[in-house]
Amino acid sequence: MTLHPIIAAVTDRIIERSRPGRTAYLDLIERERASGFDRPKLGCANLAHAYAGTDEQRDRMKDGRAMNIGIVTAYNDMLSAHATYYRYPEQMKVWALEAGATAQVAGGVPAMCDGVTQGYQGMELSLFSRDTIALATAIALSHRTFEGAALLGICDKIVPGLLMGALRFGHLPMVMVPGGPMRTGIPNKEKAAVRERYAEGKATREELLDSEIAAYHGKGTCTFYGTANSNQMMMEAMGLHIPGAAFANPGTKLRQELTRAAVQRLPQIGWGTDDYRPIGHCVDERAIVNAAIALLATGGSTNHLIHLPAIARSAGIVIDWEDFDRLSKVVPLLTRVYPNGSADVNAFEDAGGPPFVLRELSRGGLIHDDILTIAEGGFAQYGRKPDIEGDALVWRDLPAEPGDDGIVRTVENPFSPEGGFRILQGNLGRACIKTSAVDPDRWVIEAPARVFSTQQDVQDAFKAGELDRDVVVVVRFQGPQANGMPELHKLTPPLGVLQNRGFRVALVTDGRMSGASGKVPAAIHLSPEGFAGGAVAKLRDGDVVRLDAEAGTLEALVDAAEWEARPYAQTPPMADGTGRELFRMMNQAADEAERGASAMLAAAGL
Repeated sequence: MTLHPIIAAVTDRIIERSRPGRTAYLDLIERERASGFDRPKLGCANLAHAYAGTDEQRDRMKDGRAMNIGIVTAYNDMLSAHATYYRYPEQMKVWALEAGATAQVAGGVPAMCDGVTQGYQGMELSLFSRDTIALATAIALSHRTFEGAALLGICDKIVPGLLMGALRFGHLPMVMVPGGPMRTGIPNKEKAAVRERYAEGKATREELLDSEIAAYHGKGTCTFYGTANSNQMMMEAMGLHIPGAAFANPGTKLRQELTRAAVQRLPQIGWGTDDYRPIGHCVDERAIVNAAIALLATGGSTNHLIHLPAIARSAGIVIDWEDFDRLSKVVPLLTRVYPNGSADVNAFEDAGGPPFVLRELSRGGLIHDDILTIAEGGFAQYGRKPDIEGDALVWRDLPAEPGDDGIVRTVENPFSPEGGFRILQGNLGRACIKTSAVDPDRWVIEAPARVFSTQQDVQDAFKAGELDRDVVVVVRFQGPQANGMPELHKLTPPLGVLQNRGFRVALVTDGRMSGASGKVPAAIHLSPEGFAGGAVAKLRDGDVVRLDAEAGTLEALVDAAEWEARPYAQTPPMADGTGRELFRMMNQAADEAERGASAMLAAAGL
């Protein structure tokens, strides 16, 4: 199928815009590649230090001919998604030996959970944890004793951070190794309903806790289609997983064999083979466009409107929100997964999952199916379903129709002809909105503003009944330079309650919303942020604000002369405690959301 002309045009625009940075990046990894095998060139004392921690692999490592795989792991047992990685390294070492290679844990990276820190001070470290993970990945790989790498991470900032660091070692072949989602707990709608009843004072704290534990109950990622599971969809579309690895549950034979295949694929695509596939070549402009398309086609997390530009920059590529906006107009919405529907990712997987979506996008000429992937068989393999036959891992063709067309659709019968993302622009700046979960009659909201500087102030006003009206809730000073751009997920239940009561409600913020946000229209990632002189700092209570997702506008309906002359509100002081003061250098250096909100990349000049 011929590629859709708009997708081709967006890709060409990205290639042209990225030419200087991409050329410099490819030159970098070619210089790294030209240095050849570093390990045999290291001094004997250096090598002895590198081998001292191993016994059974040392003889094979000494001859320097077999690939040594560096494992970078985000394991910790406080997070359900990353607790699955506990025994992975010891298993991976055995599987590497089976393939004639060796493997070592190169290093660990932090993995924090937004679900734990939502609404609390730790959330202000969340976005900057991505840069920290990238730096930790670079440290892990800096020993130059590895010819390939396996990256173990799955959740929100971890996958982007791993990639951002790994791409600076783009001459190495690498594979992303997911851990899979936990089994299904209580239905997501039931969980959301209890949250809203608690927000109204109609459910007790004990009832809420029991509900949450019933939803988040075991090892694996959360089962809603938030940032973590959007990560996995994007990795499939970029060809960085073993095909179909995204949503196999932990503890299954299928999950084990997919991980074994990931380890054993690396020696096959190493630089000593005839099929060298370094990650810096796999992640090109087309792969970045594929990630954006997969995100739009599945109604994925808005957080990736920040993460994908940051990943791209690490590979010398520049993508902006206009690219997302143009792609969204031609990429159909093919899934309904919570919060954009009632199904969870396990039901999505059963109905066809990522392989069905990618096959349909390819069949419709809506994705680049000629990218360089880590998989034997190329991109077409990502449109097939993995399975176990006897003891062997096999891939099977999917049926023409989905297992449940209330969850997944064909390109001829999408849920929507558009992907559900729009840019909003006006005298308040430039923001983005996810429309795929918002009822079309809520795409235009015009109402008086109520302006806040913290989400706790919003919750207090809600409890006091001060928001029981048509209202645009404005939460400013929540950008990366102000306080690290925390998610404002705690606002979802009270704003949902107000909407359920029949009020016309919207949110405007220079902060982020969770990948689990949904039905309330929200203009997010507003740039420039209020702390850095953005116009949102001019807003006052009572100003009428118009959010129009149809026209793509976001305006304070204030007389132009008055607006121009109006002073900016005083910025709140930066808070200390919970380690926030240690990240002050990142606040000061961070660039705007559309470029990825990264202090590290800004400081590196990337």
